[in-house]
Amino acid sequence: MVLRLHRYLRHLLLFALYGFAGVVLTLLVVFVLYMNGREDLSVWHVAELDEEFTAKSRITSFSEYLVLEEKLFRQLDEEVYGQVEAEGRGLINRYSRGSLSDPGRWPQNWNRSYELRQGQPQAAVLLLHGMSDSPYSLRNLGERLHQAGVYVVGLRIPGHGTAPSGLVGVSWKDMAAAVDLAMRHLADKANGQPLHIVGYSNGAALGLNFALSSAADPTRPQITSLALISPQIGIAKAAALAVWQARLGTLLGLDKLAWNVILPEYDPYKYGSFAVNAGDVAYKLTGEVQRQITSMTNTGRLGEIPPILAFSSVVDATVSAPALVTGLFNRLSGGQHELVLFDINRVAEIEPVLKWSPDAMLEALQKNPDRAFTLGLVTNKSEASTEVVFTRLKPGETETTDEELGLGWPQNIYSLTHVALPFPPDDPLYGVSGGPGSPGINLGDIALRGERNVLVVPASELLRLRWNPFYPFVEHKVAEFFGLELP
Repeated sequence: MVLRLHRYLRHLLLFALYGFAGVVLTLLVVFVLYMNGREDLSVWHVAELDEEFTAKSRITSFSEYLVLEEKLFRQLDEEVYGQVEAEGRGLINRYSRGSLSDPGRWPQNWNRSYELRQGQPQAAVLLLHGMSDSPYSLRNLGERLHQAGVYVVGLRIPGHGTAPSGLVGVSWKDMAAAVDLAMRHLADKANGQPLHIVGYSNGAALGLNFALSSAADPTRPQITSLALISPQIGIAKAAALAVWQARLGTLLGLDKLAWNVILPEYDPYKYGSFAVNAGDVAYKLTGEVQRQITSMTNTGRLGEIPPILAFSSVVDATVSAPALVTGLFNRLSGGQHELVLFDINRVAEIEPVLKWSPDAMLEALQKNPDRAFTLGLVTNKSEASTEVVFTRLKPGETETTDEELGLGWPQNIYSLTHVALPFPPDDPLYGVSGGPGSPGINLGDIALRGERNVLVVPASELLRLRWNPFYPFVEHKVAEFFGLELP
């Protein structure tokens, strides 16, 4: 009887396992068919631009990096722009010469690395853009810092500024190696003056990675301070699994599986399509940053890292604002660091429809007796006012100080976004008013109306806020933190 029961249970278990395997296989097949049924890949998704810099390139200086970059853009012109078929041309195709989205319409192609030189600099700053972006994203801040006497380098990070295919094979080590070259170059140009880094999103993680590595190695250029904008400190663990999608695509010979998102390329300075590998790079880079923070904490050397100023919206759909606190600021010591958060617009009364409320996080931060950094909050002056104030709470203090900013929430805007923070309202590409105007497309004030689910580009992407109504405050805070005075 016992033997018969044992056999029955074994058969039942095998049946359950086979059933589970069948369900998994069915779901996998459905997933592959769905992913492979998306829009066809274009030349900019599959072009192999082998003139791109990698950590294995025999390049030892930033000037050599720029020479290689020149070859890369000639290759881009031949392999992508020169191969776009007639049916692929259009008014909003980045890779169609003369289109509204063609970077060639601009007086300067901000997809490329650039220098803003100073003969006798007051300081030197490296600008590091985000994932899928280009040096354009920190252009406004770079120009303002240059006016304050700063020698500025805006680095085009490997994989960027060319074609989305550039992100299919790039690694975080390639990116970090390019940052090393740029920082050594900038240290030579600084003439002994302070060295700073401004990093946006993934660029913030790269900047922090360099600062941590340099603090542990006195032979490398030493950073005076860092400013991090929408910093990428925490990435969902699911990102670690995404790379298997691309590997499955390679195994099956299905190139589309290398892509999370396949969209038209309508933005001259940011990719619309997003490679699976880009998410894996971000995950590995943030993991390396966390490893270094833990190592320096264990050896008692974390206090040696330079002062950090960070800006983040309390609601950010790209990176985790709570992870910025738990993964970085709560681990710091010394009191010289500052975290500035942009609150939601309290007058908009959107709390009932928010997927996640920031109130608990803000309250925990304000009441944390062990907080070793200054906490700043840009928030409504009152429950009935769209004007904002900057509220600061220093380490060990219980009383805040309030500063009038002379700025306020525009109508119909309920929060900032991950992509909005580095752009002023008058930015010619992403802004909404008052600027010199874009020589091509403007993406800052799109107001499309029509039927849902008929556009290739999701409505949520088109309606995302791309400019920061409080941008002048960001400029002022960065300059102040760097010990500079803006003209």
